[in-house]
Amino acid sequence: MGSNSALEQTIDKILTQTEKDVLSNIHSALSESNKTLDDSIPKLEREYDKIISDGKKEADKIEKQLIGSSDLEARNNKLLILEKAVDDVFTKAIEQISNTNRNDDYSKLIMTLLDESTKILGTTKVVIYTNSKDKNIIQSLLSKYPGAELSPESITCLGGITVKSKDGAMKFDNTLDARIQRMKPLIRKEIATKFGVGN
Repeated sequence: MGSNSALEQTIDKILTQTEKDVLSNIHSALSESNKTLDDSIPKLEREYDKIISDGKKEADKIEKQLIGSSDLEARNNKLLILEKAVDDVFTKAIEQISNTNRNDDYSKLIMTLLDESTKILGTTKVVIYTNSKDKNIIQSLLSKYPGAELSPESITCLGGITVKSKDGAMKFDNTLDARIQRMKPLIRKEIATKFGVGN
């Protein structure tokens, strides 16, 4: 993704450090999943490139607004501008994700989320929860996960899944919403560090 690779690498590095204890035993599986996503979802990559490009434009505006400010009021304004820019980028991302077609590429994404979730829980004997839009996709993939079943209940989310072990002892939220929320503070922190705000 060219000039965007530095931000992507930073996000990946921060995510890896933040979730190291949980994800250490599936690092290679996650890398393989990311490769599968990279190879199979070119449309989402183009949309992601656009979102990052828009984010960089917002960041450039922020940088110009931040130069030369040093008092407390200016610092607070910087934080508000930063927060708004990050929120704007995520709002655009959420809008684009919510309008994503449920096509073969999306099915591959769901399969990757299922693979990741069952590996984290250590079992395929799970109950899978999803929104009404994704139920047919999940149903078509169930045969690949022995012991897995689709909950008749729908959850409210952009897409993706929440998986619970059948004994109810473990749960992993792998909805697109949860993934976005896990990324948001890391991206905010990285941008804040770049501009020397909030430290």
